[in-house]
Amino acid sequence: MGDRSVADRLKDFGEVDNGLSPEEAIEEAGRCLQCKKPACVDGCPVNIDIPAFVALIAKGEFLPAAENIRQQNLLPAICGRVCPQETQCEALCILGKKETPIRIGQLERFAADQERAKGLTVPARKTATGKRVAVIGSGPAGIVAAGELAKDGHDVVLYESLHAPGGVLTYGIPSFRLPKDVVKAEIDLILAMGVDLRLNHLVGRTVSYEELEGYDAILLGTGAGLPYFMGIPGENLSGVYSANEFLTRVNLMHAERFPKFDTPVARMSRVVVVGGGNVAMDAARTARRMGAKVTLVYRRREEDLPARAAEVHHAQEEGIEFITCANPVRILGEQAVTGIECIRMQMCNLDESGRPIPEPIDNDTFTLDCDVVIQSIGQGPNPVLVSQIPGLDKGRAGNVVTGDDGSTSHPKIFAAGDVTTGAATVIMAMGGAKQAARSISEMLGSR
Repeated sequence: MGDRSVADRLKDFGEVDNGLSPEEAIEEAGRCLQCKKPACVDGCPVNIDIPAFVALIAKGEFLPAAENIRQQNLLPAICGRVCPQETQCEALCILGKKETPIRIGQLERFAADQERAKGLTVPARKTATGKRVAVIGSGPAGIVAAGELAKDGHDVVLYESLHAPGGVLTYGIPSFRLPKDVVKAEIDLILAMGVDLRLNHLVGRTVSYEELEGYDAILLGTGAGLPYFMGIPGENLSGVYSANEFLTRVNLMHAERFPKFDTPVARMSRVVVVGGGNVAMDAARTARRMGAKVTLVYRRREEDLPARAAEVHHAQEEGIEFITCANPVRILGEQAVTGIECIRMQMCNLDESGRPIPEPIDNDTFTLDCDVVIQSIGQGPNPVLVSQIPGLDKGRAGNVVTGDDGSTSHPKIFAAGDVTTGAATVIMAMGGAKQAARSISEMLGSR
């Protein structure tokens, strides 16, 4: 997959990856061994028949390949771009033992893009059941659940608190990784199945929980939009952002086009991003495109970074400085940010996941000059709605507790995605949404 040059991509928010040509896609798909027991399928949270669609691409049958994918995945163009295939389906490809695994994600993206260019076909619905289901949140979990429930013949009302659907797909992931026209096309296809989208409806505030009680079932897909902060001095200064707010201002409110769109981000010349996940990389690369010199501070080693390797590589290519084994202790300034003080960290014992536990080195501090600090250290479920539902079991982090089928302690409420797991991946949210939608249909007697 060819990337645009660094010089070109830093000038705009256009997609970095150019995608596969038809010739490249056919050649790559032809490498598949068509295993009798394909382990790659076991690594897919939504159970795509990977060998089948890859075989179709190898024969040049691009549209049938896309149709095959869409049987199990309603968002293939999105997943082909943002799913961590390298740790899921591709990690289990038998070719990976001796050479490079099949580039399944890139082939999925290719097939979906070919289909979109030709015109998407609205999936068929089963006979109407007369049952009404409310889906709260239009992020990856909510939009997929709404589509699956609509396919099963239910009347679905999809509530979204913001003025555009998509959740993190729209306001979180930058266009250079996930173009907004791709997101819109796949969401529009689901809405064309008869889903009733209601924007600017914050359930728990502008819509009360009591107003939902007339539905036959409710699915919570409200995500993890509550940012965490470090709790260090200076966090209330002007110029301190959560990654969630920063990316929302740029992605959804077009702060990169200020003053045409009146949603400014602080004037930025030097930015420090705290964190090491994909969201931290997105924030850092976004700030870089807005003209800032960017430094990323992470408390563990570079090899411990949780972000995808491709995102780290792109960030480094784009000139973002990485300072690892360091952690902020204080943000400097009187009214606005002027710098950040950090302490060096050493790696000691291992945690349960096998990663080293960082410990501060006494008196080993340093200061970075900056005018903006973006904290990207994780986020949890938004409590606005879940705190109002009586009898709903919640975990210590405020997440909704569910069974494997997406059921909750409330008989007609189901949940999926980050509201149950905390911040995770798009594809994991989609997998949970498919299961929860299936459980709702079974409860309503339509499966």
